[in-house]
Amino acid sequence: VWNDDEIAPNTGFPAHPHANMEIITYVREGAITHQDSLGNKGRTEAGDVQVMSAGSGIRHSEYNLEPKPTRIFQIWIEPTTEGGQPTWGAKPFPKSDRSGNFVTIASGFADDKDALPIRADARVLATTLKAGESAQYAAGKTRNLYLVPAAGSVEINGVRVNARDGVAIRDEAQLKITALEDSELVLVDAA
Repeated sequence: VWNDDEIAPNTGFPAHPHANMEIITYVREGAITHQDSLGNKGRTEAGDVQVMSAGSGIRHSEYNLEPKPTRIFQIWIEPTTEGGQPTWGAKPFPKSDRSGNFVTIASGFADDKDALPIRADARVLATTLKAGESAQYAAGKTRNLYLVPAAGSVEINGVRVNARDGVAIRDEAQLKITALEDSELVLVDAA
């Protein structure tokens, strides 16, 4: 699931349950405030990411306590195994650190040490590109990719993609992504 949500000021989602799902929240504008049944509380602002591994079950709420609308991508990925202790974490991923390069922000692979951990055969990556810049991504033909520009427009292997368009990609060993204007991208690489 890939939700593209706008949350009005002082509104949100009251406490509700989840189980057996990896939920990655990429904050595009504003901030989201999280609270859960494990006692975790946190505010995740634009440029930052939070991950909730629902595991055997967790209740949480998400609110925009800011004076302006908050815009998020919330990505749900099925875990490789069900159950387990639920977890939550958040981390800043400054846009300047991912300029021109894909940075892994959430991952089920042990080698991705700087990413927030998820329990799935998947990784979530992000980059920012200035107009005219290009980035490459080698996925391998056996992977399933889903890419969404949070802002801007790009060409992916010659195909134009505009802001908030979702692109499902299969059978491509290599992606060449060229920004047609200043762009911010989120990419999911899954089995």
